[in-house]
Amino acid sequence: MLLAAAAILTAVPAGAETVVITAARMLDVDKGRIVERPVITVTDGRITAIGGAAPAGATQLDLGDVTLVPGLIDMHVHLDSTPLYGGYTGLQFTDNFWAAQGVGNAAAMLRAGFTTVRNVGSENYNDVAYKQAIEEGLMVGPRIVPAAHALGATGGHCDSTFFPPSFDQHGKAVGDTPDQLRFRVREQRKYGAEVIKVCATGGVFSRNTEPGQQQLSEAELKGIADEAHQWGLKTAAHAHGAAGIKAAIRAGIDTIEHASLIDDEGIRLAKERGTYLSMDIYNTDYTQAEGAKNGVLEDNLRKDREVAQIQRDNFRKATAAGVNMVFGTDAGVMPHKDAAKQFRIMVQYGMTPLQAIRAATVTAADALGRSKDVGAITVGRFGDMVAVSGDPLADVTVLERPAAVIKGGTRVN
Repeated sequence: MLLAAAAILTAVPAGAETVVITAARMLDVDKGRIVERPVITVTDGRITAIGGAAPAGATQLDLGDVTLVPGLIDMHVHLDSTPLYGGYTGLQFTDNFWAAQGVGNAAAMLRAGFTTVRNVGSENYNDVAYKQAIEEGLMVGPRIVPAAHALGATGGHCDSTFFPPSFDQHGKAVGDTPDQLRFRVREQRKYGAEVIKVCATGGVFSRNTEPGQQQLSEAELKGIADEAHQWGLKTAAHAHGAAGIKAAIRAGIDTIEHASLIDDEGIRLAKERGTYLSMDIYNTDYTQAEGAKNGVLEDNLRKDREVAQIQRDNFRKATAAGVNMVFGTDAGVMPHKDAAKQFRIMVQYGMTPLQAIRAATVTAADALGRSKDVGAITVGRFGDMVAVSGDPLADVTVLERPAAVIKGGTRVN
């Protein structure tokens, strides 16, 4: 379908740098249709026009026979983590190794087409540092929404659980009352967090916790949600178990991460309250194939096996029920470069290709509260887009092989 002759325009500042991007096709994710021969004008990083003639003097970027989709959003990553060193094998490295290797992970995600990521938990405020370094031009990577340290209970999934008492290891954002956890919200925001991550239940890759085990009370979760919302921050709860999921939803948490063991009541609550589910249904393929070789302990692999198929089946149920679903991979548990492989699993378990793409674009942008910035190729938003060969509505796996990645109107891959 041809674009209308009249361009959709917005104001352009004098002396602004302008790029005009053209391609054979563009996916309009809002309307779910392919637009033929788009002409997209990007000025100082934001889209200022769609259609019409190219402004005089603008830089031309013709991508040829490709389909443009909005820059992808991964709502659950850990840039300073790697799957290559599981269990205790990471102790062979100095502390700052983890910050350093995250530089490559950020670049890998951008090359894979993810122009925005939400980093839900890091050590030593590494994700805040990555965001700052990228914005200062010192590092290559996506736009980052950082959570800094994840909040949790003493002995819970977000505490340090692998060491004996003599090491005196504690999570940096542990709290055991609503007031203590409110303080942790303020502390993380003070040092750069833009979303608050909390562990409501046990987890797969911690020690001495079980995924179904609730670890924070509803009152504690409500204290976190209320405090974060007071400061204008969104919240995300790691929650595998049904009870913890429902407590987090009732407490007002915005997104539920993993949601592996969600039950029918939890699905109903999420639908009624508009809560978003971020279900990482690809990474078990990697962890079961490579985890033991990488040093992951058998107890962790056992938990991974136990929840994997249940999570995928519940993803199908939640999708069919019409719950708000966002794209989140837990990259760091599996390689960051492979994040787009989750699209095909989402389609395998009940989504259409368009639904899967929307989960990683417009719906993710809504969940971030950043629909004016990212998630669609629309006037006013950043000029972030991915070029793929073929039709992603017919074959979603084309997203695994970007022909080009553009961030803010600049080709980065």
